[in-house]
Amino acid sequence: MSFQGMSSEQQDGTAREAEAGAHDDALLRADIRRLGRILGDTVRDQEGVDVFDLVERIRQTSIRFHRDDDKPARRELEAILDGMTIAETVRIVRAFSYFSHLANIAEDQNNIRQRRARDMSGAEVRPEMLAGALKRAKDAGIGADALRDFFARALISPVLTAHPTEVRRKSTMDREMEIASILGIRERTRMTAAETAASDEQLRRAVLTLWQTNLLRRTKLTVLDEVANGLSFYDYTFLREVPRLHCALEDQLAEEDGGAAGAQDGPELATFLRMGSWIGGDRDGNPFVTAEVMRGTLKMQSAQILRFYLAELHELGGELSLAAHLADISPDLRALAEQSPDLSPHRRGEPYRLAVSGIYARLTATAHKLNIEISRPPVADAVPYAGPQELRRDLDVLHASLVANNSLVIARGRLRHLRRALDCFGFHLASLDMRQNSAVHERTIAELFEAVAPGTAYRELPEQDRIALLTRELRTARPLASPFVAYSEETDKELAVLRVAAAAHATFGDAVIPQCIISMTEGISDLLELAVLLKEVGLVTPNGASRLNIVPLFETIDDLRHCARIMDGLFALPEYRRLVESRGGIQEVMLGYSDSNKDGGFVTSGWELYKAEIGLIEVFARHGVRLRLFHGRGGSVGRGGGPSYDAILAQPGGAVNGQIRITEQGEIISSKYSNAEVGRYNLEILAAATLEASLLQPKRAAPRDEYIATMEELSNLAYAAYRDLVYGTEGFEDYFWSSTVISEISTLNIGSRPASRTRTRRIEDLRAIPWVFSWAQCRLMLPGWYGFGSAVEAWIGRHPDKGLALLQELYREWPFFQTLLSNMDMVLSKSSIAIASRYADLVPDEKLRTAIFGRIRAEWHQSIRALLAIMGHERLLQGNPLLERSIRNRFPYLDPLNHVQVELLQAHRAHSTDEQVLRGIQLTINGISAGLRNSG
Repeated sequence: MSFQGMSSEQQDGTAREAEAGAHDDALLRADIRRLGRILGDTVRDQEGVDVFDLVERIRQTSIRFHRDDDKPARRELEAILDGMTIAETVRIVRAFSYFSHLANIAEDQNNIRQRRARDMSGAEVRPEMLAGALKRAKDAGIGADALRDFFARALISPVLTAHPTEVRRKSTMDREMEIASILGIRERTRMTAAETAASDEQLRRAVLTLWQTNLLRRTKLTVLDEVANGLSFYDYTFLREVPRLHCALEDQLAEEDGGAAGAQDGPELATFLRMGSWIGGDRDGNPFVTAEVMRGTLKMQSAQILRFYLAELHELGGELSLAAHLADISPDLRALAEQSPDLSPHRRGEPYRLAVSGIYARLTATAHKLNIEISRPPVADAVPYAGPQELRRDLDVLHASLVANNSLVIARGRLRHLRRALDCFGFHLASLDMRQNSAVHERTIAELFEAVAPGTAYRELPEQDRIALLTRELRTARPLASPFVAYSEETDKELAVLRVAAAAHATFGDAVIPQCIISMTEGISDLLELAVLLKEVGLVTPNGASRLNIVPLFETIDDLRHCARIMDGLFALPEYRRLVESRGGIQEVMLGYSDSNKDGGFVTSGWELYKAEIGLIEVFARHGVRLRLFHGRGGSVGRGGGPSYDAILAQPGGAVNGQIRITEQGEIISSKYSNAEVGRYNLEILAAATLEASLLQPKRAAPRDEYIATMEELSNLAYAAYRDLVYGTEGFEDYFWSSTVISEISTLNIGSRPASRTRTRRIEDLRAIPWVFSWAQCRLMLPGWYGFGSAVEAWIGRHPDKGLALLQELYREWPFFQTLLSNMDMVLSKSSIAIASRYADLVPDEKLRTAIFGRIRAEWHQSIRALLAIMGHERLLQGNPLLERSIRNRFPYLDPLNHVQVELLQAHRAHSTDEQVLRGIQLTINGISAGLRNSG
């Protein structure tokens, strides 16, 4: 960057930033070197000097090749790797895989270090942080009261899913978190020499334990195992950071009112950030999610949060040692203390402790009522709480008494966070979504109708006749299902799951299962079928009231193109419209990023999603219904991933409107939320982007007609190129299954769900997750870019008068196009056509291999050229130097894993009897996934 034309103040600021960046890089390199040295010592001690020397030779040769583009170094590297025994290969793979994990820890700690340094220096807050969004809102004339009103209507919900691309075990994650904690303490503490030595020993102990812990699971996960894994992130991050975020925002708004945060008991902020989950409720293609499993899921979730509350109450009782003769109390607190079953003479003069002891006893009784075991018994039996509202009223008594008697600073401690946690999590912890495929609902409804009216032949009826039949059924009070009819196993299972949902509503309230999602929604009848099924268990009533949201999921390109028309027709039905009104006039719609990408390619998926949102906004506005979008984004760009802040701001104006739900999938969950500070940052990003997109973005001009027409044409061209390769090329399925690790991925114990919806090799039947994950492993990342280069070339050829200049204008002026290209930039930077060519060699049919890989390679080069030309860059990631350095530092450790994976795949497919071969492949999958970070 040139300093020419900048003021001296700007030059000083830029120079300081550059200096700070260089300092941060030095600290990051120091951490990576420290961890690498400890890992090297561990390898030498545990595996011997020969293995250590081999690791070092590979590492140094790979670095030399990448740093200097040294071709002899590449040949030397390949010779070393090809000459290893299987036993040596597995040890080498473990070493390089662990290095990737340790590098991730160092990078996360460096990001935390940078954010803290900015906060401490008083530098301008980053735009994606809540403070930055609040400042922009203030500059726009939006005051604190208006912001409170906004959050009172807002809903921001990250939804954890069990999609299996997380290849780490919880045991390894725990050790990695221990290492991160040690690094964090070193960063913030001035240590003596003895303390530094002790810290070094802690690191060595943690790395050694990590080395001796299985990287991979030996047994396949059950659904309840997945639930337990998901719940661990509440311990790591959510239970504390979600309440803290609300409290911090509450304080920031109090400061906007002119007071000092904490100086007075100001208005409380409504809870807007609520956790969601699919784990244990998502039945689409997963036969292992049954009524019993869902019941177990709800119990595990409730146990997690009730035990947290009880632990916090125990600590609170220890803290609130206020004596009655030293601190006044309110009449309500006195009454609460007198009702306590605690008869200990030691607490007779401590009313707050007596009150907390009584609250603890009642909450323990609540846990017992729900068959939840607890470790610390109460002082005596008590009456259980009917619901979280009753517990909140008791906690409010504590709060009000402290505030009224000049002890606000005490009320703002553990008690404040406990009250907020109760608002956020209730007794159910997270809202569990149910999801099922529309085809299952259709078969279930058809069977129910056939039993009561033989000859209905529901599945043969045209759409309008189905709608008429279903709306009539919605209006009747009689049940459709009968206990005297023997139904198929599938129908029995569906009805059993819905009955569990109804029971959960009776136990925990409507927030426990607020959504029922219909995969592969293709018509109005798909939603009405679910409504009728819900009526069977009392969750929908004949007078048009629904206790949960019926949510269509539009997944394929065709479905996205028709979704606005479907919703328009649906809202015209009085029977359905009454259900929407009973839900506060809000209709949620889920958009599927993964399947639309697999169906139509990255460019077309992104564009059709954008157009679908515009169409939905118009339809909902015309009908006076409030739209809430649920974005089914994956971790990788090929499944709709990418930076959350940019993605939310790139939505069309009016698409967010204060309400948004987003799936958090696979390895992205651990990378975002296993570290509390990183997790808090990611939660803030969601809140800040939602605030800005809702209150500030509508003032932006809509995209020009010329932009829309250009994008439509580009999309059509990219769609044709992608479809022609993936679905129109004879033998492509064979190429895919041979040139990727798709077959071997299925041997990993990383999830309960099958890789394909049916037992075929068809791309159409393959789930989007293993599709994208496989392309990432071979470093092609094809779903994240294919079709773009040829589309741009063809478009420029058709419009020589507009040419590249118009596309560059789109990139400068249109957030949607910026985000599209930025994500492609990231994906292509992680790809390697040279490594991909090694995987192509796995295809036994030479003619097929040459034809298809030749097309892929040509499109790869073409896409990079087009991308750089439009962005005005000379190299990939030129505009993101931090990520560029990160990827550049990782490649020397990734490439050997890819090379070894290819060798092991050849041995495995040649039917090697050595069991270490498959184990080695699985370890390389783990290491490559860790090195890429958002691979599936």
